[in-house]
Amino acid sequence: MTRPGRRLREAWQREPLAIPGVFCPLVARLAERLGFRAVYLSGAALSATLGMPDIGLVSMSEFADAARAICAASSLPLLCDADTGFGEALHVERTVKLFEAAGAAGLHLEDQQMPKRCGHLSGKSLIPAEEMVRKIRAAIAARRDSSFVIIARTDARGVEGFEEAIERAQLYVDAGADAIFPEALENESEFADFAQAVHGVPLLANMTEFGKSQLLDRQRLGELGYRMILYPVSGLRAALRAAELVLRDIQHKGHQRDQIGQMLTRRELYELLDYDGYDVRDRGYFG
Repeated sequence: MTRPGRRLREAWQREPLAIPGVFCPLVARLAERLGFRAVYLSGAALSATLGMPDIGLVSMSEFADAARAICAASSLPLLCDADTGFGEALHVERTVKLFEAAGAAGLHLEDQQMPKRCGHLSGKSLIPAEEMVRKIRAAIAARRDSSFVIIARTDARGVEGFEEAIERAQLYVDAGADAIFPEALENESEFADFAQAVHGVPLLANMTEFGKSQLLDRQRLGELGYRMILYPVSGLRAALRAAELVLRDIQHKGHQRDQIGQMLTRRELYELLDYDGYDVRDRGYFG
């Protein structure tokens, strides 16, 4: 099979690539069956599933373990959030090695100081651009597969302004980043102006809900010059609301009958799990 990083690169070259966040392996398999061509492991979603806010509390090994489980369940290339790289340049080296060994197609690193914050919240601070450049160089040096994707994310728009975001992005391109992720651009005009100013690498747009960015259509973002579009927490938010509704009914009505129409049937769940395939193989082993 073609290497994961190569498949991710080929996918964004064909069309503006919708990359949904998958918060567990089974959702990754569902995304594959629905025809998506890549999936994303969000730090915000992973933190939330562990009952914690997205402030850098999840460890490097917890991220890598989650990535490994997703890659085992789905053949889609997986792009991973790697926060700040979990430390300095030497920590970034180990991060890349662990994520690549887990089967991921690539990762993105951000230029925030620890403790980091969600990219669409206030109170963030940035490391010096030169320090981020060192992290990018360390990431590139550490990868064994040259197609493993290293994306540089800058949070400068929400801290030091739009022009600083452009300046940092250009530095990160010069350092060798494979793509640039400008976090928390606010409207279509900013997405357009950023794409006009930053050349030479693919751009990634984050269409997270309830944040600072205007939610634009994938086709329009493609026209503006963005090759990857993230939907990092959409599935988790929807799943949590659905879980809340059925739990409320069980608690207050004493039954779940009104929610059954919104559920996967037993047959649909078994098909997603390939239950019959396991059963056939099990019987085959016993002749």
